Amino acid sequence: MLPMNTMPLRKLAYTPPQTPQIDVIHADADIIICNKQAGILSVPGRDDAMKDCLESRLKAEYNEVYTVHRLDMETSGLMVYARHKDAQRALSQSFMSREVIKHYIADVFGQPAGIMGEIHLPLICDWPNRPKQMVDFSLGKPATTFWECTTQSQTHSRVTLKPLTGRSHQLRVHMLALGHPIVGDSLYAPDEAFTPYKRLHLHASFLEFHHPAHKKKLQFESAAPF
Repeated sequence: MLPMNTMPLRKLAYTPPQTPQIDVIHADADIIICNKQAGILSVPGRDDAMKDCLESRLKAEYNEVYTVHRLDMETSGLMVYARHKDAQRALSQSFMSREVIKHYIADVFGQPAGIMGEIHLPLICDWPNRPKQMVDFSLGKPATTFWECTTQSQTHSRVTLKPLTGRSHQLRVHMLALGHPIVGDSLYAPDEAFTPYKRLHLHASFLEFHHPAHKKKLQFESAAPF
């Protein structure tokens, strides 16, 4: 087990952005592709105050909508939702089979050594500090992330992250374990990597998968908003 940061949990008020209500970039009879804004949940939370989410907003517009995967509340970027159960089953199988390709853009604190690398660290929930996750070589589930540094500044570096697996908080914990937490991260970044930033600098920028009905390969891209 690797030691993780012992920062106290920061409680963020849930104030999901209202404009735009949804940002749909593609919709057909089977799927909806949208750009999730930072600050809104992908699916409803347990508390009544957290029922407003991207799924509920899409249902208000499209009626029948089914979740296939999720992005953290603080993360922005591309998501695919299914419009019927058959599409949900097909897309879920694609995710489980690791046929879906996802790329993320992130700004991390400091300058990583080298230009690119791989992270193979198993993850498990840190129950006393949930929803935090942590590295655990005994009980953790395998998790792999490929990273590539594209630009650097005095304070942070921009990286492209390509997760092979999809564990909860995988990119956030892997970059922390590498010694370069994602800036603006309320759960894992130390104060110097959190306070100067208005949001988590993590954005799902690329999504590739086969359409659940006609099986053609689809690719979608979204520029990082930070």
